Amino acid sequence: MRFSKLFIPTLREEPADAESISHILMLRAGYIRQLAAGLYIYLPLFQKVLNRINAVIRQEMDAIGAQEIVMPALHPAEIWQQTGRWDTIGDEMFRLKDRGHRDMCLGMTHEEIVTWLASREIRSYRDLPQVWYQLQTKMRDEARPKSGVLRTREFMMKDSYSFDVSEDALDRNYKLHAEAYHRIFERCGLQFMQVESDPGMMGGAISHEFMAPSPSGEDDVALCESCGYAANVELARSIPHKKETKIRDPEEVHTPEKRTVEEVSRFLKLSSSDFIKSLLMISDDGPVLALIRGDQALHEKKLSKKIGNHRPAHKEEVKDILGVEAGFIGPLGQKIRMIADECLKEGVYVCGANKQHYHMSGIAAERDFTPEWHDIHVAQEGDLCVNCNAGLTVRRVIEIGNIFKLGTKYSEPLKAYFLDENGNEKPIIMGSYGIGPARIAAAAIEQNHDRDGIIWSPDIAPFHIEILPLNLNDKKTVSVAEKIYNELSESGIDVLIDDREVRAGVKFKDADLIGIPTQVIIGEKNLKNGLVEVKDRKTKTSATIAIEEVTERLKSG
Repeated sequence: MRFSKLFIPTLREEPADAESISHILMLRAGYIRQLAAGLYIYLPLFQKVLNRINAVIRQEMDAIGAQEIVMPALHPAEIWQQTGRWDTIGDEMFRLKDRGHRDMCLGMTHEEIVTWLASREIRSYRDLPQVWYQLQTKMRDEARPKSGVLRTREFMMKDSYSFDVSEDALDRNYKLHAEAYHRIFERCGLQFMQVESDPGMMGGAISHEFMAPSPSGEDDVALCESCGYAANVELARSIPHKKETKIRDPEEVHTPEKRTVEEVSRFLKLSSSDFIKSLLMISDDGPVLALIRGDQALHEKKLSKKIGNHRPAHKEEVKDILGVEAGFIGPLGQKIRMIADECLKEGVYVCGANKQHYHMSGIAAERDFTPEWHDIHVAQEGDLCVNCNAGLTVRRVIEIGNIFKLGTKYSEPLKAYFLDENGNEKPIIMGSYGIGPARIAAAAIEQNHDRDGIIWSPDIAPFHIEILPLNLNDKKTVSVAEKIYNELSESGIDVLIDDREVRAGVKFKDADLIGIPTQVIIGEKNLKNGLVEVKDRKTKTSATIAIEEVTERLKSG
């Protein structure tokens, strides 16, 4: 391909409204343009990158026996209503009515649709297992689209679905997908990790996410370097450092106008870890007092698993229910349901005295209050691993893929059954597996760039080689450039030649910005000695190679 014929609108200045490195570089290098919040136009270079990523995905999916299909992006509401997700999914689902006034939605995922298909086509255990996948556009009305293609309202997904006769068979497909994902991400040049995750709206018993470390990520994972434990902080278990236990009698302490842990700890000259933070929540079944250590944060999702839907109580509700203003409440003498984080089992603490402007010191669990015990804190840096007691680290990451054991969550409500060997009707056991090709590309840029631009790995680069003839007025320069270009193209290598009549400096800057792995630089000085320069974009190392040898050297890698 010739640079002069390809649409590559590079920018010299950094876009003012871009946030992440990948967003900045994709805009500057002419890969994308923004239409509206969360909506992007993919320009030729980026489409070539996505085509390469999708080719890798297809190869690895085909290798585990998956079969490609395509399902509609527009869905009738009644299928989603059968599983209940029409009502439980909120504003992130795009809903509309067709001309017949029937409720429809734009697919944010395809579990319902693929299960509908299976319910009509799979009849017997002899039809199983099946694995179907697609590369399809999804729509999600993100409340805060940001970071370029990392969080958008329209995006491409590879989603695959397995259908099995048993949990053991699902385990095999789950493992096959996990192994395929490892190969996909390795081929795309990514550093990544597989971590335990919360199934969320997808449902099912077990799920894992594949995370690429990046400061621009929207998730955090807790990691143990010692035993390999890794989990999204939405699910991660950890052991906060234990407090020294020195039992003493409760004592009322006057804390005038001091309400928050920070205010009271500063007033009493104590650490925040010496406090019990008491948070009143209003659940569907009534008020619940959640208790965590003062240096910890309440994990809303963990608490939801214990009490269901809930929200923080308003100030007036705290006063009405507990008889004291927020800031002075504590677990002593409470008649409502209490759930305490397990780390409060040991140690003595300061907590609200349920009396205006007073706190209580010397408070110990079980002796002074008896709650339900659960892990409801957010794992944080420095906590201890639940498996080996080593210290945990927390890293910012980009989610690039996920796998879910769905079980019968969708097959039962949509009546996707099969007849087993004994003629008994049973629900199909399902799994769901997703990958975001654009997220892979963005994560690759986040992890592989320098101050000059993008550094693509060869498997997903828009071109493998860029030829840079520096002086188009020199006939030998043009002749050698065209010779190498034609020979490489004929051998099946994807080559870009910068045939623009611009200064050498412009060519160098654009070449580094768009990030093609290998640059062939053809200048008059080297040509006088029968040589051309071959430069590696990643290492910036160069070698001069004889003109007659360069094509074979490049073809051999």
